[in-house]
Amino acid sequence: MARVSQSPSPSSVSAPPAYAERLRLPWWLWLAGLAAAALLAVEVWMGAGGARAWVPFAVLLPAVVAGLAWLGRIRVAVVDGELRVDDARLPVRFVADAIALDAEGRREVLGVGADPLAFVVQRPWIPGAVQVVLDDPADPTPFWVVSSRHPVELAEALLAARDAAR
Repeated sequence: MARVSQSPSPSSVSAPPAYAERLRLPWWLWLAGLAAAALLAVEVWMGAGGARAWVPFAVLLPAVVAGLAWLGRIRVAVVDGELRVDDARLPVRFVADAIALDAEGRREVLGVGADPLAFVVQRPWIPGAVQVVLDDPADPTPFWVVSSRHPVELAEALLAARDAAR
């Protein structure tokens, strides 16, 4: 379990990433979130004067923007011999295989028969994912499932980094 760390790596200079992406929200989720916040602010305002006229807009709209930005903060990268998913890090020497999944494959891996010990970073608005099968007898985690807009490229970069490390 020592592979997943919450602290940044102490390396002073890192190589350029073999693969990197940020799991941002699509534009339509921003539009829907802001429209819902504006509708709620109008419901609270309801034509009243004073602070009730501007406080709902001043509070709800920035709160929704912050929440949506927080949802799209996750970064996925293969760099310095590691798979980095947000704060979690997996050295590529523990990777047995990397399998690119489409929406149907992701649904099957994360469905009813899913392994509860799996490490999952899944974003429902991203259809693809990569299943990273682990080969570490000291760790009970059987695999990682990581959302990706380009699962084939992520799997190839991960396998190339693993082969280069060996």
